[in-house]
Amino acid sequence: MRALPLLLLGLAAASAPALAQMKLQPKAAAAGGAETRYFTAIDGLMDGNADVILKETRQGKAVTAAVLDVCYPADKGSDRKDRFIANLAVNGQTLTGTTQSVADKLPVTIKLTRKQTGDSFEFRGQITVGQTVTEVASSDNSDLSEKEFSDNQATDDGLTAQPKDFTDVSPESVGVRVKLDSAADFLRSLKGEAVEIGASSLAVNCDAMRAGEQTINLAVDPERSAALLARAKSIAGVTATGWTSGAVEMDRTIRFAATDWRDGDKINKDKIATAIAGVLTKTLSAKPSSATWNANTGKLKLVLKRPSGVYPALGLTENLEITALVAPDKPGSTDRLMLWVSSPATSTTDDSAGAKLNLSDDSSSDEEGGEPKDDNGAINALTREFKAQRWDADKSVWK
Repeated sequence: MRALPLLLLGLAAASAPALAQMKLQPKAAAAGGAETRYFTAIDGLMDGNADVILKETRQGKAVTAAVLDVCYPADKGSDRKDRFIANLAVNGQTLTGTTQSVADKLPVTIKLTRKQTGDSFEFRGQITVGQTVTEVASSDNSDLSEKEFSDNQATDDGLTAQPKDFTDVSPESVGVRVKLDSAADFLRSLKGEAVEIGASSLAVNCDAMRAGEQTINLAVDPERSAALLARAKSIAGVTATGWTSGAVEMDRTIRFAATDWRDGDKINKDKIATAIAGVLTKTLSAKPSSATWNANTGKLKLVLKRPSGVYPALGLTENLEITALVAPDKPGSTDRLMLWVSSPATSTTDDSAGAKLNLSDDSSSDEEGGEPKDDNGAINALTREFKAQRWDADKSVWK
């Protein structure tokens, strides 16, 4: 039978290697008392892609009970996960059990032998899921105490329900934690809404399967983010909401008084766009071409054009695309706004009359995190234009 790339793994693909190298001294249980130990790095299953937790209850060195929890790709190379949990019968060094997988309802059979040598453990045998058999041959495994296991299980989806301001979280980026059996209904409730859903957050990973809930990441106009989160809280199955990290980078963000940039209680986005374009026209020595606000995310896309210096005789055009986001500087009532402006992304086109050259941009973007050569002090110029403050990362204050 085909070997299922499936077995005891490492708690998460990234942490598995580190856990596999750990050599932890088992703690002696209280005299006559039971002790719980965990394995999270029994290698081999699912081509190393399975996320496995083996929980053992011991009396001295003797195992009295065991539970095997395996989360794995439902199909080879797929992001979709399945999982099974089996209570194992213990007969000396033999661990056996049967169960059914959670998602695909496949029959599961486990037959393992366990051998301890000093602080090292070896597992051998077979795990069968449906018609697929995985041969288990895993040696040199280490176990964890309950505290060590608990510390390694800690996860953080980055949601901040009530941020004091938008310096640690991004004003357009929000998340909604929802129970798995309610997630589909929550997502259907967003149909027709002016909001963008992070496609990667739709995948139910192993942590979500074990927790019974997942976090859906959304991008929304900052002026509507609080209202969206308030509405989400009232939906059945939603357990937490909040802002999270997103587009805004503080080293390219300014803060300024809102008075001159509001029309009633709304941000005057046309005035903001005109001011940004006016500054960038000078600093980038370019002419404005278009300015478009994204109705879903509230982001502004500015395109400016200038003659390309790559091959002057051809009269080519360099296109500069800049993304900007304006938002209140914190949730709730505030008299200040913040503005983030991205580094320019460049491309080259032939905009001359008549027949044109078809150009491909194979290196159009500046390196992530690096200051582009043609930025020409744009953020400092915007700071002067808006009579704004810059963020002091060392002191964590606006200056």
